[in-house]
Amino acid sequence: MIRTAVPDDVPVIHQMIRELAEYEKALHEARATEEQLREALFGERPAAFAHIAETDAGEVAGFALWFLNFSTWRGVHGIYLEDLYVRPQLRGGGHGKALLTELARICVARGYERLEWSVLNWNAPSISFYESLGAKPQDEWTVYRLTDGALASLGS
Repeated sequence: MIRTAVPDDVPVIHQMIRELAEYEKALHEARATEEQLREALFGERPAAFAHIAETDAGEVAGFALWFLNFSTWRGVHGIYLEDLYVRPQLRGGGHGKALLTELARICVARGYERLEWSVLNWNAPSISFYESLGAKPQDEWTVYRLTDGALASLGS
């Protein structure tokens, strides 16, 4: 089952973000707090959204955390999927596909024309999964990021 996250889900979302960061060998970079997530997802002006995948027994299997982007070429919003995670012991049960299907359904219903995300180059199982759904890598683009000292230096 896929459902929209509620405030009581923040602790489990936070835990799964940390599990994902550990899987991606970057736990030291996962600094978000539960309070920050609560504000981003459920504050006065939510900037992000989340869906929860549950097993038939009601166990949280995974989550998708996303936000709106905008295509100047298409002239409409799209969804940028920041995190998609299914707990290792529950992978293969259709939870990841169900989460992506829900986001695609939202795109179609709202007239959004893109559902985009990034995947680490070494994550072959995820790449195979995404390509099996018809997703295409955007290999002509390179992601750039400013953080920490470089961001502070440029912004001051």
